[in-house]
Amino acid sequence: MPKPRTFRIAVLGATSVALAAGVTTWASAAPSHEGSSAPKPTVVLVNGAWSEPGSFDGVIKKLQNDGYPVVAPPTALRSLSGDSAYLSSYLKTIEGPIVLVGQSYGGSVITDAADGNSNVKALVYVSAFAPDQGESAQDLTAKFPGTHITDDPSAPLPTALSAVPFTSADGTTGVDLYTKPDHYRDLVLSNQLGKKESAALAAEQHPITLQALQDRSGDPAWKTIPSWFLVSNDDHLIPAATERFMATRAHGHITTANTPHAAQVTDPGIVTGLIEQAAHATD
Repeated sequence: MPKPRTFRIAVLGATSVALAAGVTTWASAAPSHEGSSAPKPTVVLVNGAWSEPGSFDGVIKKLQNDGYPVVAPPTALRSLSGDSAYLSSYLKTIEGPIVLVGQSYGGSVITDAADGNSNVKALVYVSAFAPDQGESAQDLTAKFPGTHITDDPSAPLPTALSAVPFTSADGTTGVDLYTKPDHYRDLVLSNQLGKKESAALAAEQHPITLQALQDRSGDPAWKTIPSWFLVSNDDHLIPAATERFMATRAHGHITTANTPHAAQVTDPGIVTGLIEQAAHATD
C-alpha cells in the first residue's frame, strides 16, 4: 500500500516448508548477484488495503536498477477469493521463475494465488498476513495485542476506520472501509513519515471491503513454497508478535527491523534487500 496497513492481524501459521527457518537482520538481508549468469526472476509486487501499487515506487526503482524485471498489478481489494483468482491468472502469463511479494492484505492474496503454481519459487511477506487455511485477516487481527486499529474492541467497526456503504451495478450492496485521515499516519506509517506526505497518501488510499477482511483463506502456498518475512517491530496495524508467529509457523526466513506497517514506503532499501535475498535463493 503506498501507505496503509491492514486490519489488526494475527496469523497462526504452522506446517511444513522444505526450508529451515532462518532469522536475519536487515544488514545481512541483501545478497550479491555478482558473477551470476542466470536470468533474474520476475518480481511481482502485491499491494494491500489503503494503498495501491505506487506504494512500491521506491522498491521498484531499486529492483530495476539491480536488473530485475518487476510488475505490480493492482489489487482490487474486493474479496480474497476474487483478488487471489485474478492474481493467479495474472501469474500464469509470466514465463520463468517468480518471486511473489505481498504487503499487508496482499500477503493473504499471494498465499492463495500461488498455490499450485510451479513458477513461484519464493514468497515474500512484508508486514503482511500469511493465513493458514480457514483464517481471515479480521480473525488474525485480534490474536495478539498491540494493534492501533481500534481503541474499543467491543465496537462493531474499528475506531481507526470509517465505513462507506455502496451498491454494485448488479444491485448487491457492501461496505468499503477507509482509514480515517487523522489515524492514517499512526496506523499505517507509525508516524515515520512527514505529516504532509502522510496526508497525501491518506487522500490517495484505496479502500478495502469488509468482506475481503472477513474472507477465509484456502490452502496456503507457504506450506510448499519457501518464504521470507519482514517482521516490522514498529507496526501499529499488525502486531509484530503476530507477524513473528506467522513467519515461525511457515518456517520462513525472518528479517526484523524497526519499520512501520508500510515499510515499502518508509524503508524501500530494507524491503528490496529482503526480496533480493529471496531471489538469490532461487538461483
